[in-house]
Amino acid sequence: MFKLTSLNLNGIRSATTKGLEAWLAKSKPDCICVQEVKAQATDLQGRFEELAGLKGHFHLAQKKSYSGVGLYTRHEPSEVRVGYGSSEFDAEGRYVELRFDTTSAKRSIISAYFPSGTSGEERQQAKYRFLAEFYAHLAQLKGEREFILCGDVNIAHHEIDLKNWKGNRKNSGFLPDERAWMTTLLDQVGLVDVYRQLQPTSTDEAYTWWSNRGQAYAKNVGWRIDYHLATEGLAHGAKAASIYKGEKFSDHAPLTIDYAWSF
Repeated sequence: MFKLTSLNLNGIRSATTKGLEAWLAKSKPDCICVQEVKAQATDLQGRFEELAGLKGHFHLAQKKSYSGVGLYTRHEPSEVRVGYGSSEFDAEGRYVELRFDTTSAKRSIISAYFPSGTSGEERQQAKYRFLAEFYAHLAQLKGEREFILCGDVNIAHHEIDLKNWKGNRKNSGFLPDERAWMTTLLDQVGLVDVYRQLQPTSTDEAYTWWSNRGQAYAKNVGWRIDYHLATEGLAHGAKAASIYKGEKFSDHAPLTIDYAWSF
């Protein structure tokens, strides 16, 4: 089995003070995709290049204490790709891809952090521009290789993916156009929402993010906005999914899926 975890850290320095490294050492993923690193290269040096024996690869934002993604792995990639070629969004540190190519297979793992539109209309329009660009990128990539994209997508796809869906129909993260984008990505590009493949009816246990307002975590008023999106071949090998809530490393919970993938 290949054990793959995704977690929005809400700051790598904060998450590691809350026990993240000890949990990684105990849970032993082969790879963890992280988002919202919120650090610069100088912050990582001598401290965060590795976590629990996993080597990190990063795409950091130019802006301090903002965004940034990483991918920690125990397997050496054949190639590392930073950014997806966007003149607007690559500066925000939203994409790192590790390629594991052999003579018989081309496979990638991607850590991605989609923009949020919750701060206002300007960022919501930026989110729509990102979705349009990223759709084209993923469609092209799928024609070239198998991949698993892990990350904070900032979209709850269906009503069962958030507790208060009726009250959020006009809010970023559950807007009709965002949900339609996700449907089209899955249906037309042909990607698989791997958690839903394994847990098609899970509701309250599926949430991966909780607002810091109104005791949302204590009351489990959550959203499922963290995903594994995979091409069919790799999704077919998914065997088990789990969301860890034993400790709270950030406002997101780690999502882990085991795949039948040998190196």
